[in-house]
Amino acid sequence: MDKRTLKDLLYEHVARIGKAVSSPKRLEILELLAQGEKTVDALASELSADIKLTSAHLKALKEARLVTVRREGKFMVYQLSGPDVAGLWVNLRQVAEAHLLELRLALDQMVADPAKLTTLDRQTLMTHAHRGDVVVIDVRPSAEYAVGHLPFARSMPVNEIEQRLTELPTDKTIVAYCRGPFCLFSEEAFQLLNARGYRVAKLLDGVSEWQAAGLPIEKTTTVTATPTPTPTPTPMPMPMPS
Repeated sequence: MDKRTLKDLLYEHVARIGKAVSSPKRLEILELLAQGEKTVDALASELSADIKLTSAHLKALKEARLVTVRREGKFMVYQLSGPDVAGLWVNLRQVAEAHLLELRLALDQMVADPAKLTTLDRQTLMTHAHRGDVVVIDVRPSAEYAVGHLPFARSMPVNEIEQRLTELPTDKTIVAYCRGPFCLFSEEAFQLLNARGYRVAKLLDGVSEWQAAGLPIEKTTTVTATPTPTPTPTPMPMPMPS
């Protein structure tokens, strides 16, 4: 093989990754799977897409070796092929935020009130949470919390908060986070708690951003995928700087 042919081949292989992540829906799938393994049915529900289209997206990601699949009964269960794939999504999004004015403008519109965001950096937040000065709540589905969550965070899915208000202190700031900057579960939690008179702020990080920054996460237990669809995520703004 001559040098030119070899170089073309090498670039072609790397380009397979680019082709696989060239779809917005596939990027969303990567973010969803970064929270833990999921069935095709659950992913289709999250994406507001039919099973056939979702399966086609998953096939493209599988061919690029970005996801793996196993059968569990009558369900096909997908997961990321490695934690570096979650990091790939974070890096892609951060590069887009740094270079695409259109994306920054769209995100700025979503953070209409910056006062909602916590002013604590990651290390300081972890220190305050460890001391009990603030209460960090993970408002994703509980199965995602079990797979991995921020240190000292409590699991409080957004659809359970109203029934569990007595578990939250009224004399401390509550910091809510979800799947990352494009997820609005934390915004829902903010609105609910703020309306009830709690001191509350949002953290734009998710577990993937935390890991990409080299910070630890905690796990509760090993959780297998469930055929029950989880709530549909919505976009969220840029991550808090280190």
